[in-house]
Amino acid sequence: MLNLFFFYKVLYFVIVLAILIFVHELGHFVVARISGVKILTFSLGFGRKLLTFKRGETEYAVSAVPLGGYVKMLGESSEDEVPEEEAHRAFSNKPPLIKMVIAFSGPFFNVLFAAFVLFVMLSTGYQVPVSGTKIGKVPEGQPAYSAGLKEGDTVVAFDGRKVTQWAELQKAVTDDAALRPLKFEIMRQGKPEVLMITPKATEEKSIFGESLGKTRPLIGVGPGSELHRESLQKAASMAVVETCGWTGLVVEGIVKLIKGSISVKNVGGPISIFQQVGQSVESGRGGFLFMLAFISINLGVVNLLPIPILDGSHILFSFFEFVIRRKIPESTVEWSQKVGIGIIICIMVLAFYNDFMRVFHVW
Repeated sequence: MLNLFFFYKVLYFVIVLAILIFVHELGHFVVARISGVKILTFSLGFGRKLLTFKRGETEYAVSAVPLGGYVKMLGESSEDEVPEEEAHRAFSNKPPLIKMVIAFSGPFFNVLFAAFVLFVMLSTGYQVPVSGTKIGKVPEGQPAYSAGLKEGDTVVAFDGRKVTQWAELQKAVTDDAALRPLKFEIMRQGKPEVLMITPKATEEKSIFGESLGKTRPLIGVGPGSELHRESLQKAASMAVVETCGWTGLVVEGIVKLIKGSISVKNVGGPISIFQQVGQSVESGRGGFLFMLAFISINLGVVNLLPIPILDGSHILFSFFEFVIRRKIPESTVEWSQKVGIGIIICIMVLAFYNDFMRVFHVW
């Protein structure tokens, strides 16, 4: 049973990677085609090609290393031989603004896809906190779990005071700073019970894991949830707002990481993504869709970083071309790409190291 569930996690992980890579490369592919650029290869994955077929003038491939993909365009590399009659279809001969749009289209499609996924989630049903004081999941290791509180229990009174809303219960616990045993009167399957739960002082942190410099008493539970659906119109507007909000948070997180405000331990690699996908599968369809959207936003934003070989560097070089009115010397581009590969390798080594330390609970 365990092996079967692990297989499902691996399957979902592969599906997530394939979808997000396909969406990203599709953005480049579509806009390049519209711009009149000849597409030589559309590949999911890097390295040796495992499966190929040709349709029209483009070769489509699935390659051995599934951690990315590429769209190879005519004239994209200095080594490409561009026939004179096809010079107008070469990427290198396109105006800088066109090249900027082609480079930007991959990350943009990722963010656009995230909005679509959130729209599907919001319009088909997602979990929202229930009204009242019904208990949701109770994580192991928390005071509530140790005291015997269970998912589905309903708190009817706290230290002799009746509570009917989750906000009342939350405020009552956090306002009591003595960390003493608290009396919870609950209903479990129609029967009243009394539990004594001692909150523990928990350090408050921001969404990025930064310490806020204070603690508050918590018992370690959240409210129960129920399925809720939005109308198509409201789901569309909410999806746009949520996508913009999460994109802003991802950008803010990267800025804080660069500044050193948050630890580089937060950098994760494929193993972290695998774990997150696995957890989202366990939490249900809504959780999986949200994680798919969130990873897609991350992929889009990260690719806009001005690191050579990422889309951000292509946008930057094209912008310089637009400003100085001439092409960047090929030697400069090649040198920057070597630097970029070195930076990406360092980031991947850090990500795998962090994943390893987390998997084996060193941190």
